[in-house]
Amino acid sequence: MSVFSRWKEGLSRTSKAAFGQIASILGATEITNETWDDLEALLIQADMGIETAASVIGELKRLTRAEGWTRSDQIFSALKQELRSRLSQPPSLHYMEAPAVILMVGVNGSGKTTTIAKLSSVFTASGKKILLGAADTFRAAAVDQLQVWGDRLNVEVIAGAPESDPGAVAFSAVQAGVARGVDIILIDTAGRLHTRFNLMEELKKVYRVVGKALNGAPHHVWLVLDATTGQNALQQARSFKDAVNVTGVILTKLDSSAKGGMAFAIQRELNLPILFAGLGEKPEDLTPFDPDAFVDGILANFQE
Repeated sequence: MSVFSRWKEGLSRTSKAAFGQIASILGATEITNETWDDLEALLIQADMGIETAASVIGELKRLTRAEGWTRSDQIFSALKQELRSRLSQPPSLHYMEAPAVILMVGVNGSGKTTTIAKLSSVFTASGKKILLGAADTFRAAAVDQLQVWGDRLNVEVIAGAPESDPGAVAFSAVQAGVARGVDIILIDTAGRLHTRFNLMEELKKVYRVVGKALNGAPHHVWLVLDATTGQNALQQARSFKDAVNVTGVILTKLDSSAKGGMAFAIQRELNLPILFAGLGEKPEDLTPFDPDAFVDGILANFQE
């Protein structure tokens, strides 16, 4: 499957449920106030967020006045360019540190542990030596799940006893990774509600302990967000960003979501790069985020 086909298929729900209605709004009709109201409502429906949607509409109105457009179908190309301009190109992931320590964070149900397994598959396929730290000690199934994936991928997993101190597990994982000479250490952490103060404090402790195990670590903190939760994920993201200096976002379950517009809100309100997107169940469906393919994918129905 080509890259575009994979994105188009993965974003079909968002494209059909929200952005697919653009065709009925931006037909060859005269631009009216109703045109702008309907288009703004559509963008909000796609979970772009009220502020982001209003900002997009404001820019399109400015361009319409400047260019002297009168028909709504003239707006589409500008809309596409405007959406693309609001998504930054993700940074090139060069892991200069050896090992590079990546702390994985997120709430329960976001797909964090599965994402770690998929990342391991991606990194292993590119020739990297990986080690996993199972620091989600509150959910026994998470440790078991990670160990099953470790066996399948031939990747070592450092785990502690159930309900053991997650900081100690993370510390041991970093030490083991240094001793084994691995390229990347991925550390799973307990999924937690951002509203639970004590759990967020514990996550900060894990972050600090990792830094004591290896100077400069963690080198990356990746937040896993479930795309099906839409705007609700933003408050989660703010809390995690404040707690542990999140450096990038992984959007999971985009193929199951009609709320792909949240990607624009993440960029506008959090100023965090989207690094990977989950477009399906298979390991290869976790793909580096491609802003061009994303915009083409959500607008695919209109372009057809």
